[in-house]
Amino acid sequence: MDVDLAALRDLLEKEAIREASLRYTRGIDRHDRELMLAAYHPDAKDDHGAFIGSPEDFVEYANRVHSAHWVSHQHYITNQVIDLDGDTAHCESYFVAVLKRADGTCDMVGGRYVDRFAKRDGRWAVADRACLVEWNAEVSPGQANFDASIFLQGTQDRTDISYHRPLKLDRPPRDLTRES
Repeated sequence: MDVDLAALRDLLEKEAIREASLRYTRGIDRHDRELMLAAYHPDAKDDHGAFIGSPEDFVEYANRVHSAHWVSHQHYITNQVIDLDGDTAHCESYFVAVLKRADGTCDMVGGRYVDRFAKRDGRWAVADRACLVEWNAEVSPGQANFDASIFLQGTQDRTDISYHRPLKLDRPPRDLTRES
């Protein structure tokens, strides 16, 4: 089998860009300043509607606003198109964010990040980001058909289980469907 080295290189470059996109979403959900900043080049510009500025200032803004309004949140990257052009790439990433208020109401927002990524010193990161919001909604608390308190709970910092290395679970075995 012949290997198309150029196609393989392009796949590796695109995967590095996808990982930078996911570092951003994980960082914002964990309020992890360093992880969020790793998604950007230091001289990048982020246009997030109410905020336009540097990555340093955006991270401070995002963590402050998220902490003030929501008790938890999740940001998802969905469809993603990446156009490579040497050490520059233009990337369109659809996103959905679900943000839970203290009263259980969830704010939902959907849109796109339109980014210019640059590869510098072997590292892909955002050089310019435009955040486009295309819809938003408010969802009232509903009656879930399960008790969420029986699940492990995440935290919005580096104590979250996703940072544990190696992951080692120590809760005892159970099957609550048989224990009623």
